[in-house]
Amino acid sequence: MLKKILFSDGSGATILIRMIVGFVFLSEGLQKFIIPNIRGVGRFINIGFPFPEFMSYFVATFELVCGIMILLGFLVRLASIPTLFIILVAIMATKIEVFSKEGVWEMLHGSRTDWAMLLSSIFLIIKGSGDFAIDYIIQVNMEVKTKNENEDIENKLKKSPDIYSGDYFYS
Repeated sequence: MLKKILFSDGSGATILIRMIVGFVFLSEGLQKFIIPNIRGVGRFINIGFPFPEFMSYFVATFELVCGIMILLGFLVRLASIPTLFIILVAIMATKIEVFSKEGVWEMLHGSRTDWAMLLSSIFLIIKGSGDFAIDYIIQVNMEVKTKNENEDIENKLKKSPDIYSGDYFYS
């Protein structure tokens, strides 16, 4: 299970997607704490979320933690799942109203970053962290450990007597 979560395609270019997703979510999470009336609790009240104080800090915490994890390349697939849900809720909560009042072009213009974050989060869930990530270092170490364990087993088998040859009983 851990191997599936950590496994990456090994692409060095994935770091570019990680950097933008991680930075955007880290930045948005910080802003909810630093300027709560505009980006945090105040915005959640204006949108009409239930329990806006709790929800604002809850979402901000996830944005901060997941943003840092994605930047570091640590458990990227798992960290990208909450970002996917956060951005889906953001699109539904804010852009549907824009669409109904101002039309499709204004909605598309206002949601271009949202769509980029949505698709980038999906990309990271599918592809993993890539090279230059803590996940990749763990993956390589797991492969080396597995290889060494397999070699140890092979060496033990070579040294043990073959009980099926008859030599075992007559030696």
